Amino acid sequence: MRISIALCRGGVRSYCTDARDGFQSSKLKIFDRHLKRKQRDRAAWLMKPKDSLLDTVAENLLDRLEDCKKTFPTALCMGGSLEAIRRLLHGRGGIEKLIMMDTSWDMVKLCKDAEQKIPNDNIETSYIIGDEEYLPVKENSVDLVISCLGLHWTNDLPGAMIQCRLSLKPDGLFLAAILGGETLKELRIACTIAQMEREGGISPRLSPLAQVRDAGNLLTRAGFTLPGVDVDEYTVRYSSALELIEHLRAMGETSALLQRSKVLKKDTALATAGIYESMFAAEDGTIPATFQIIYMTGWREHYSQQRPSRRGSASVSFQDLQKQFGSDGSC
Repeated sequence: MRISIALCRGGVRSYCTDARDGFQSSKLKIFDRHLKRKQRDRAAWLMKPKDSLLDTVAENLLDRLEDCKKTFPTALCMGGSLEAIRRLLHGRGGIEKLIMMDTSWDMVKLCKDAEQKIPNDNIETSYIIGDEEYLPVKENSVDLVISCLGLHWTNDLPGAMIQCRLSLKPDGLFLAAILGGETLKELRIACTIAQMEREGGISPRLSPLAQVRDAGNLLTRAGFTLPGVDVDEYTVRYSSALELIEHLRAMGETSALLQRSKVLKKDTALATAGIYESMFAAEDGTIPATFQIIYMTGWREHYSQQRPSRRGSASVSFQDLQKQFGSDGSC
């Protein structure tokens, strides 16, 4: 296998959606991308060799390739669980050339080092440092785009998905998994109550996430055809709230809000942990944490794809059907 690393800077176009396309402006910055890159740098050093949650999500995402009869010679995998995707690929999708992209140099280095432990599968792998918000990939250049737990940190999710669609060749496939709005609902509740008790008000601590009902609209807005959305919820049990926070740090999933409070008071943190355990702890003392995963599938338009029939082209009316099967609708 051949491996290379490239650093991509400048010369990129923004596809940020704005009011000119009829939608509300998405140029408002919600997340601190510079902080998120630092968090992913840290996660590269803290990440476990095999994380059961990340592996499960990556495996479920890659399973969708087995449902496709066609192959995808050139693929782009960006952000999120890069290492898990590469390790669990196992030749699925008929990929011959794989581009691995992340904003974090340390995360890219981690994936490059892990590549040496993967049996030779004749996949030419290259690595680039790039940002999902300014995708450094030519239009019509890849057959498959995979994003596993990375896109939910972009400030302009529709714009990032539009760039993914443009990078695909006709009849190319887009696969993504993002965290849904029900993720860490227990921690959100405990943190809100603790802040109300200790500080007399609340401030944003956990990042906002997309709701399931929004996922289909995102795919359609980005111009994908044959959109598909499904949801899984995983419950992970921890010995304490501190272990949960450490796991989030190891995944690079701690908050990166621009309007976040810079300091978390000690008594608020302790109250959050206490409320979490008192409200949600099981008999064995462990606490649950919910992770809602939204899987999205979309294709770039191609003439060979099935299309809905033209409006008014039906050859049988509902009145004829009613006469044939009876007024009560029974056969």
